[in-house]
Formats: sequence, structure tokens, C-alpha cells
Amino acid sequence: MLKLGIIIGSTRPGRKAETVARWVYEIASKRSDAEFEVVDIKEYNLPLLDEAVSPAMGQYSQPHTKTWAAKIDTFDAFVFVTPEYNHGTSGALKNAIDFLYREWNNKAAGFVSYGSIGGARAVEHLRLVMAELQIADVRAQVMLSLFTDFENFTVFKPASHHEKLVHTMLDQVIAWGEALKPLRKKS
Repeated sequence: MLKLGIIIGSTRPGRKAETVARWVYEIASKRSDAEFEVVDIKEYNLPLLDEAVSPAMGQYSQPHTKTWAAKIDTFDAFVFVTPEYNHGTSGALKNAIDFLYREWNNKAAGFVSYGSIGGARAVEHLRLVMAELQIADVRAQVMLSLFTDFENFTVFKPASHHEKLVHTMLDQVIAWGEALKPLRKKS
């Protein structure tokens, strides 16, 4: 069965990404077509990229990189939960992604974002990164507004129609994750 990681893409105190990721997980866990796991980048304590050799070489020297690589390698696909900070994704998420290369290859990804315009610009930023990592990102995405899906910009109260969007996104991620299986077996 396909294994999908739901990546919490922020480490900021007071972050909303954890609550959003847990909501995605609750919806996803009702499905029987994949296994789902929440992965919190905060738990990996990744410093700013500190490997001397390019991640493309796969020669990791730092224990935190090896631990992170082992976790990401277990997944077939991902849902990145990202805030939008200054028209882009969080620095912490970009840093966590940049630590690795091969572990991301030939996998699928979807996005759940939040921000003043639903985090759309953060996802556009991530789509460029995904292409370089040989990750097939899907069209369907979930965009949550700080104005309408968070009470007083803090308490997460998503509109009910978002659940259907989560399922549509997951349908696509799982389909692509399955389709890319033969390529992952070769690597």
C-alpha cells in the first residue's frame, strides 16, 4: 500500500501548520487506499543546510541528515502543508527539502496552503522546487484563507467545502504515487 507523508511545513512558534496538518490527517485517515503519517520538520532540528557535499551525491555526514533522509525515504508521496511567508514558503520547509535529493525522486506531491490569499504564492514557489527534485506535483490543491478559515486569524475553522478538496487532492497524489512506483523500484 502507498505510504504518504503529510509534512508540517513550519517551525515558527504559534504556527498554524500543525493544526492544519492534523486536520488533513483526520480526513485522510478515513481512506483505505493509502497509509498516512504526519511528519513534523520541527522534530528533526535541521540547522541551515550544513552538509559539505551536494545532496544529489547522497553522501550525508550529519546524523540529523541521515535521520531525515531515512524518514523521507519511507514515503511514496507527500502532502506539504505550507504557510505563505513573504510571497513564498517557509524558510524552514525549503531548508528541510534542500537537505535531500534522491529520497524525493519519482514521488508525488500535493499541497495544502494557508495565507492571506490562501497561500497560493507559497505553492507556486514549491512547484518550481518539486520539478527540480523529480517530484510530480498534482494540480488539485487546498488553499485556506486567514480571513475566512481562521477565526481572528488564529483559530482554525475551515469551511466545510475544503474537505472535498482534500479528497480530490489526495485522489490525484495517490494516483500519481502509484503510477511512479516502477520508477522508484529502479532507483
